[in-house]
Amino acid sequence: MSKDKAPPIDLSEFETHVRVRPMRMEDYPRIVELALACFPGMQPWMEEQIASQLSLFPEGQLVVEYEDQVVASSSSLIVDFDDYEDWQDWKVIADNGYIRNHDPEGDSLYGIEIMVDPEYRGLKLARRLYEARKALCRDHNLRRIIIGGRIPGYGAHAGQMGAAEYVDEVLQRNLYDPVLTTQLANGFHLARLIPDYFPADEASRGYATFLVWNNIEYSEDGLHRTAANQRARLCLVQYRMRAVESWDEFASQVKSSVDIASGYAGDFVVFPELFLMQLQGVLDTRAPAEVARALAERTPDYLELMTDLAVSFNVNIVGGSQFTVEDGRLYNVGYLFRRDGTIGRQYKIHPTPAERKWWGVNPGRRVQVFETDRGRAAILVGDDVVFPELGRIAAAGGAQLLFVPYAVDERYGCLRIRHCAQARAIENQLYAATAGSAGIVPFVVNFDLHYAQSGIYTPADFAFPPDAVAGEAMPNIETVVVHDLDLDLLRRNRQAGTVRPWTDRDPEVYAVRYRDPDAGPREC
Repeated sequence: MSKDKAPPIDLSEFETHVRVRPMRMEDYPRIVELALACFPGMQPWMEEQIASQLSLFPEGQLVVEYEDQVVASSSSLIVDFDDYEDWQDWKVIADNGYIRNHDPEGDSLYGIEIMVDPEYRGLKLARRLYEARKALCRDHNLRRIIIGGRIPGYGAHAGQMGAAEYVDEVLQRNLYDPVLTTQLANGFHLARLIPDYFPADEASRGYATFLVWNNIEYSEDGLHRTAANQRARLCLVQYRMRAVESWDEFASQVKSSVDIASGYAGDFVVFPELFLMQLQGVLDTRAPAEVARALAERTPDYLELMTDLAVSFNVNIVGGSQFTVEDGRLYNVGYLFRRDGTIGRQYKIHPTPAERKWWGVNPGRRVQVFETDRGRAAILVGDDVVFPELGRIAAAGGAQLLFVPYAVDERYGCLRIRHCAQARAIENQLYAATAGSAGIVPFVVNFDLHYAQSGIYTPADFAFPPDAVAGEAMPNIETVVVHDLDLDLLRRNRQAGTVRPWTDRDPEVYAVRYRDPDAGPREC
């Protein structure tokens, strides 16, 4: 089959699968392997200890699966903070691994152990487990998470400094500790240093750090009012377009942006539309239509790169958009790369006149709404956001977040995207986030000049910023906009807003009639 006649790319070929799930008894052999790899010379849990943990507090025992292989685990129990004021003996607090002291009425989640297979480090698996613990803490309305953390890097420095000095050097970022540095990066703060916590831990010389994460959603009256996943941190990449000499140079630039977002513990990182066009310099052709199809040949490389980055950096990536050829027809497609390794795609529905003229881009026919671990999201590629019907369709599908990757050449185009994105946010009572490209790529027909002012836009009401702008970049510079969004505000605004453009629309007077290619016509 010729490349031009190829069917749609099978995204499952590029997906990986990472998930946090409850531990099961059949995981025990793998738990032993993890313990031997992570803690050489230390005795792994016995089978009856794991059985006791699962019997007494099953939701507190977690594993991470990567392609159906258990590669990390976490164990915990609930205790009453006042019962363990000194926090001196790990065996006592963990009941030697049996957790028979688990107290469902306690106020603190105590983390016994986290293990990550050394061969899978670099995928931020510990962060996934810490986030799962935080969700567990919120779900049980607990005041805090407590951990007695190892300092395995101390052994190499014990002859030069004391444990307290070593910990201070790690806190000052002068030294790296494989455990403590990770815990600090996940929001824990140091309360004290504990000697003789686990004497068998030779690498730590028996020391441990007493670390705490406070649950700001804790309710004294026991009423848990806020869902665990109602906040989303967005990182919008206002991407600088410039000529690159190789795929590796391009990949390094993209990785740097994802690394920034991951460093801020972002939930979503958003790239601009068609930012792979900077690769034209490595192509053999300059003819616009041939350039677009030549870039489409790099789509498998793009899918592989973005999937790897989403999983490795534990962040959902809205990967801008990229050309793809299906059955001989060229499309401009936006992709969502979830941090669990799965992929979604949204075809641009309204190619601009220039896209049709220079590249021969064909229109898509469906509005997708994607489930994510931080709400439901839709992608409107570029000028698709100009068409209000598409925002209505996305909102009718439950979208809370509307991502708009775009690429324009001048300020008027940027303002068109901005104003329309803000309108979609206001009229549908959701959040809209735009990410555009800045800079110049020399001698690229129809894509040499770029102008952007990326931003996050909100409904217009008292609960939101007065100008309905949550965050916005300086115009036309290379930067990343980082902002937290409260998704629960959208629900409350739809229920009790001063005005309710989405909730109070009158379908008896007017409606958007959406012809879903799969489900047939329906009204929104």
